[in-house]
Amino acid sequence: MDTKLFVGNLSFNTTEDDLRTLFAGAGEVTSIQLIKDRETGRSKGFAFVEMSSQSEAESAIKQFNGYSLNNRELKIDKARPKQEFSPSGYNSRSSQGGGGWKDKNRRTGGGGGTRRY
Repeated sequence: MDTKLFVGNLSFNTTEDDLRTLFAGAGEVTSIQLIKDRETGRSKGFAFVEMSSQSEAESAIKQFNGYSLNNRELKIDKARPKQEFSPSGYNSRSSQGGGGWKDKNRRTGGGGGTRRY
């Protein structure tokens, strides 16, 4: 069931209690994860809200997508699964020819410079 919602465009002052109060208007809130910066502890401006049923989640999207909370227009959608991180440093685009970060930083010889031989 799709009961987990992505809530974006949050004010940095928005709290979990603010979100719980708002989303309770659409049904029972199971959990809230307000995403914060590890170093500063400051909100990153988005959260995940889990509702108790799919119908409540859909109701919350209809009611609150575009809703103004703390002078910010909320962007709400069904949460997508987290993408896995590849330990080799290549992202999922590398198999499609997009290259990962290692490709972009690899020295391939030649190239500019001012040294003359």
